[in-house]
Amino acid sequence: MIWIIFVPIVLLLLRLLTLRGKRSDSSFYGLGSYHYAHRGLHSDTVPENSMTAFSLAVSRGYGAELDVHLTKDRKLVVFHDETLVRMTGDNRRVEQCTYAELSQLRLKDTDERIPLLQEVLPLFEGKTPLIIELKAVKGNHAALARRVCKLLDDFPKLQFCTESFDPRVLRWLKKHRPEIVRGQLSCNFIRTRSGLPLPLAFFLTGLWMNFLTVPHFVAYRFSDRKRLAVRLCRLLWGTKLVAWTVHTDEEKDAALSEHMPIIFEHILP
Repeated sequence: MIWIIFVPIVLLLLRLLTLRGKRSDSSFYGLGSYHYAHRGLHSDTVPENSMTAFSLAVSRGYGAELDVHLTKDRKLVVFHDETLVRMTGDNRRVEQCTYAELSQLRLKDTDERIPLLQEVLPLFEGKTPLIIELKAVKGNHAALARRVCKLLDDFPKLQFCTESFDPRVLRWLKKHRPEIVRGQLSCNFIRTRSGLPLPLAFFLTGLWMNFLTVPHFVAYRFSDRKRLAVRLCRLLWGTKLVAWTVHTDEEKDAALSEHMPIIFEHILP
């Protein structure tokens, strides 16, 4: 009879341990006083993740969130999608191209090209902070994280944190660069799936890998933030929750009332 009580309790405690994250102070490692423009301050005429979008964010006193891919020749480029088609009309994947090939493309029929990360960082150093998302594909998580960290070492006055959907990126950072603030990106993958196998969608949605990565923060899709795993991670471990992506003033007000730093788009908070 005692096992009927004991086993569920042990399983519950183990589940709570899987949600482990670091307890953040109220300043969010000095980054909490800023709002973050999602892929820069882009618009119908200014493409996302472009030099102009980032310059506009800095000029208005915003931080920015950006995305980093590794090219075929191991260059770090700032681009969101795995494929180039939406932003450039080219059907190839980012990692299939060299930077020389990517530099010939233009973003959304403008004169803007895909920037290198090393071109973007000086815009923010000593000014406003960055949230740097590492886009790992096809097992390149270690190579990507290593190169990003090596480049960031060249910008000692830059305020930044890192994040990724891929727990392997966070695991690498925890092991090799534990001083760098790292965040776990997630959402309700069970609903959206995003091409993921159901077991993987389940584990990512429920933040099951936190016990291996111990993130400094969790950036969870704002509309999914009420999920039990997210609430427990925040309540039990004191891990900071970051709101992405906030699209309306109502969402902004709700996020701020819940003491969440915001990654915003299509509004000017």
